[in-house]
Amino acid sequence: MNRLQRFFTHLFALPLQARRRFPQATLDRIQDAIARSEQQHRGEIRFVVEHGLDLGDVLRGQSAHERATQWFSDLRVWDTADNTGILIYVLLAEKDIEILADRGINQQVSADFWEQICADMTRDFQSGQFEAGVLKAIDRMTLVLVERFPATRQNPDELPNRPVLR
Repeated sequence: MNRLQRFFTHLFALPLQARRRFPQATLDRIQDAIARSEQQHRGEIRFVVEHGLDLGDVLRGQSAHERATQWFSDLRVWDTADNTGILIYVLLAEKDIEILADRGINQQVSADFWEQICADMTRDFQSGQFEAGVLKAIDRMTLVLVERFPATRQNPDELPNRPVLR
């Protein structure tokens, strides 16, 4: 996508589009799925959806990955005791999904695993199954996190479970 196309894509990306794809009931179910998941392992999952980037960020050439990295920092996903934070970031305007995992997880889980989850979510989103795509991704993450980072007796909920919709 060239710069002009990208500019107009984000210009016409409206918050209403994000709310239609992720209504309150869907956000509530995603929050519940994250909470249930985190009871089983030491990982911390955050979920962020943005309808589009601010036009200044688009003009500066900010990529979806760079924006996800910014959210990773802003939400302090890196700030967990075991370095086991994960961010699922969706940029609707560009139909882009990024999954960022902290260093504790990246030492044990390959980048291919995250790329496959992103590809599966993309397919689900293309068929209009936004909620199902996110919930399946959380389920797959849970299986790996339970295996590699099982819950301990003291398993604090270190980060909020509520999805961010912007």
